[in-house]
Amino acid sequence: MSVEDDSDRYRAPALDKGLDILELLATIDGGLTQAEIAKALNKSPNEFYRMLDRLVRRGYVQRQDGDRFYLTLKLFGLAHYHAPVRRLVSFATPLMREFSNRAEQACHLAIYDRGSVVVIAQQDSPTYWGISIRVGAQINLYNTGSGHILLAFKDEKQRQMMINEQRRQEQEAEEPPADLEEKLLAIREKGFETMNSLQTSGVHNISAPVLAMDGNALAALTCPYIEPVNPKAPTREQVVEYVREAAKQISETVAGTVDKAEL
Repeated sequence: MSVEDDSDRYRAPALDKGLDILELLATIDGGLTQAEIAKALNKSPNEFYRMLDRLVRRGYVQRQDGDRFYLTLKLFGLAHYHAPVRRLVSFATPLMREFSNRAEQACHLAIYDRGSVVVIAQQDSPTYWGISIRVGAQINLYNTGSGHILLAFKDEKQRQMMINEQRRQEQEAEEPPADLEEKLLAIREKGFETMNSLQTSGVHNISAPVLAMDGNALAALTCPYIEPVNPKAPTREQVVEYVREAAKQISETVAGTVDKAEL
């Protein structure tokens, strides 16, 4: 039996249709209608109805404007999410622990994933008191330090994609604040974010980016700072510097980023 005959013997037509759709949509910006997909693949639209429905229900494809279909980032997530996240956490954990011991504050690491900001690592304060965010928690893109950092340190195309995905994920999605662009510009210029928590009174969030070599944020390191009574404890200004140093160390460890001024 020839290689071609053996290949035909194990064909899975339904799977081929699904893969054809995914491969086609991966090359298109703006999505395609069912008729356009069928024309591009030289098939009848009826042949793809059930397959498109299943791909939509499983989250690989989404509808846009009622009748257009486009590829989501689920495949990207499946291919790249788990192993890189595990590596990021493994590299970041000792540096986060070092930060917490130095700052006497808790901290957490968050990434952006398909419309949500997700906490992937957390380190408790070495003192009796601290705010901890559980691993796996999804937090707001627009009113948290982590969300601001992840938006600010992305290029314009990626930032708009994140906002669009956040809109699609929720039926009554929150719209970006009117002054969001102004805030993000200020954050990029400073290199970090400090803001009173909009979820918990008495907490001041201090966040800094973990950057890839292209300057885009891989993650956000955030300290939910609580004012200590102990006068010998690090001040908020000191903790800001500690957060920035820790984020820079994680960046260099994970992505090999080097400050150009040091070259």
